[in-house]
Amino acid sequence: MNDSSTSPSSDDDLEQPFISHLMELRERLLRMILAIAVAFVVLFPFANEIYTLVAAPIRAHLPEGASMIATQVASPFLTPFKLALVAAVFVAMPYLLYQFWAFVAPGLYRHEKRLAIPLLASSIVLFYLGMLFAYVVVFPLVFRFFAAVTPAGVQQMPDIAFYLEFVLKLFFAFGLAFEIPVATILLVAVGATTPQALADKRPYVIVGVFVAGMLLTPPDVISQTLLALPMWLLFELGIVLSRFFQRQLPAEEEHEDGEGDPPARSAPVGETLIGAELAPKQLTEEEMDAELDRIEAEEDLAEELPPNSIAEYLRQAHHLRAAGNLVAARKWLYRVLEEGDAHQRRVARHILDDIDD
Repeated sequence: MNDSSTSPSSDDDLEQPFISHLMELRERLLRMILAIAVAFVVLFPFANEIYTLVAAPIRAHLPEGASMIATQVASPFLTPFKLALVAAVFVAMPYLLYQFWAFVAPGLYRHEKRLAIPLLASSIVLFYLGMLFAYVVVFPLVFRFFAAVTPAGVQQMPDIAFYLEFVLKLFFAFGLAFEIPVATILLVAVGATTPQALADKRPYVIVGVFVAGMLLTPPDVISQTLLALPMWLLFELGIVLSRFFQRQLPAEEEHEDGEGDPPARSAPVGETLIGAELAPKQLTEEEMDAELDRIEAEEDLAEELPPNSIAEYLRQAHHLRAAGNLVAARKWLYRVLEEGDAHQRRVARHILDDIDD
């Protein structure tokens, strides 16, 4: 009887926050659409001038007397219209990302906000820098190459619609490629990987960026290389910055625990508080042994310990590190990072930090 009387009110309590979140999301989406519309209204009168500016790199390398053409009836209107709309999105991007940030910020801890704000700002700047790099460096080289390899007897007269599609693809490719440092820092911040693990995969990354350059750019060696090399350098920059953030975050978390932030989440059976409480400080050998014993004991309470449990991975890595066999220790720690829960990954990252230091 009590269950039937209390269940409607509990359902209402759950439904009201969900509906309020949906209403807030709708409001912010409407603001984003309005911002794009306002930017478009401002830019559309200058659509032809914007297209002339975007087409300047290829026009500079056209043969004397050649010009761009429009092969479709509506292209002279629709192509600048499309460019003005895309430019409006680019111009409004800081405001769009701010609305996204304002929607998710209330659910973040203070140290997560401190990390998200610089990452959000840097992602905007890096995206614009990627587009600028494509326009200033890549476009002149690519179009000079195309003009040089044009067969004899063929007059180069690019269509305005196809050209816009071509340059927008390159703009997005280079803009997204320049986000690699931000993506690297986020992967390390959420515990998906470590800077050392990323550095160990450097050969695969080099091959991957050249494959990405082949897929994202036109089929010429110049544009592929000009995309792959910055991606590789930005990957290296991301590793350096992620090491810095990895050292800063534990200290911030320890500082905020005493400033009224929500307390560390309690660990259920099978998890340990080492991930939330002990990661910021250095552990002695005895403390590390005690924490590993606690993990193993709590796993015994939850279920019978399998032959290759995460606790055994951690203990094996800890003993190998103490014995000086760092390569083997890293192998076990990477398995913990792939298969363990959040708290066990924090323990593994702590041991990796000790190895790196």
